[in-house]
Amino acid sequence: MSDTPLIKTLQSIADISEADWNACLTTDHPFVTHQFLKALEDSGSVTAESGWMPYHLALEIEGKIAGVAPMYVKGHSQGEYVFDHSWAHAYERAGGRYYPKMQLSVPFSPVTGPRLLVPDGTERETHQRLLLQGTKQVADKLNLSSVHATFLEPAERDLMEHEGFLIRTGEQFHWVNDDYQTFNDFLAQLSSRKRKAIRKERKGATENDLEFEILTGDEIGEAHWDAFYNFYIDTGSRKWGTPYLNRKFFSLLGEQLGEAVVLFMVSRDGRYIAGALNLKSSDCLYGRYWGCIEDHRFLHFETCYYRAIDFAIQHGIKRVEAGAQGPHKLARGYLPTETYSAHWLRDPGFHDAVADYLQTETKQVEAEINYLAEHSPFRNGDSR
Repeated sequence: MSDTPLIKTLQSIADISEADWNACLTTDHPFVTHQFLKALEDSGSVTAESGWMPYHLALEIEGKIAGVAPMYVKGHSQGEYVFDHSWAHAYERAGGRYYPKMQLSVPFSPVTGPRLLVPDGTERETHQRLLLQGTKQVADKLNLSSVHATFLEPAERDLMEHEGFLIRTGEQFHWVNDDYQTFNDFLAQLSSRKRKAIRKERKGATENDLEFEILTGDEIGEAHWDAFYNFYIDTGSRKWGTPYLNRKFFSLLGEQLGEAVVLFMVSRDGRYIAGALNLKSSDCLYGRYWGCIEDHRFLHFETCYYRAIDFAIQHGIKRVEAGAQGPHKLARGYLPTETYSAHWLRDPGFHDAVADYLQTETKQVEAEINYLAEHSPFRNGDSR
C-alpha cells in the first residue's frame, strides 16, 4: 500500500462515511459535521441545480482518511455572505469568465469555523497544506476562475495567506460572556443609558400576552418545524427573494443534529407567531434564522439577542454569534469582530488587481471596527 498522499474528490457527502468525516474534526462545531452537510444535500437545498455542486475533498494516506474539506463548485455568489459580485462583473467586463468558481465553505452559513479538517497530530499542518494545494489542483483541472474560503479561523487564515491566497477582512457582531452569572450581571457592565434602553425593550417585548419557550433535541417536533418554516419563508421572501432552505432540511436537521439545535419559539393565544433558530457548540451559540407572522415591538431583539444572551449565561457558553450584518446589535452588547476569508485567483493579473482593492477595503473595515468599538455600550469601553 502506497504512503503517497492522495487527494480525492467527493461528489456527495454520502460518498464518505459519517465516522471517517467526523473523525477529522477537532471541535464540536456543528456546521462542519457530516450530519449538517448531509442534511443540506439530502434535503435538496444544496445541489448542482441550486448552484452549489458538492465537490468535497478527502486526503487519503496509506488507505486511511487523513483530512477532509467541505467544498463546492459555484455557479453564482449567492448564499455566501462574503460579497464578490463586483469582482465577477469586473472580470467578465475584461473578457474573463468568473463562474463557475470553487467555494471552500459551509453553504448559507456566515459562521466562522474550520475549513481544512484534519485530526490533531504532528502532521496536522502538513495535511492541511496538502488539502489546500488540492483546492488549486481541482480548480486547474476544472478550469475554474478561483478558489474562495470563507469565515476562516485565524490559524487557517494565516496558512492560506502563506500559500498565496489573498486575505479579506469582514465584520460581524458577537457577544462575549465575561463569566456573568445572570443577565443583570451583564447589564451592570453597560452605561446607564444603554442599560435602561435594554430593560425597556425587554419589558415591551413581553407585553401582549406573549409566551416564550426554549426547545432542543427531542422536544422539537414536526409541528414546531412547520411553524418555524413559515416564519423562515416569510422573512426570507421579504429579505432576499427565494429562501435557500426547504422544509425537509429542518426535519433532517432535527433528526440528525437535534442536540445542537436551540429553538426559541414565541406564541400568543396558543398559536406560534415567531421563532429564532440557533445551533450550539460547547463554547458558542450561533444565531441563524428568525421569522414572525405578527409584528410586536422589540420582539426581534428579545427573541434573537436577549434570549440568546440569557441562554449563554445559563449554560456557561462563552460567545454568541448573531450572524451577518447588523450595527444595531452594538447597542445590545454585541461588539464588532473581524471575520476572514481567503481568495486565490488563477489569472495573475486579476489576482493582483484584487490584491490592490483589498488593501484599501481592509483599511476601511478596520477603521469602521475601531470606530464602533469606541462607541461600545459598556461603561469601560470595549469589553471582550
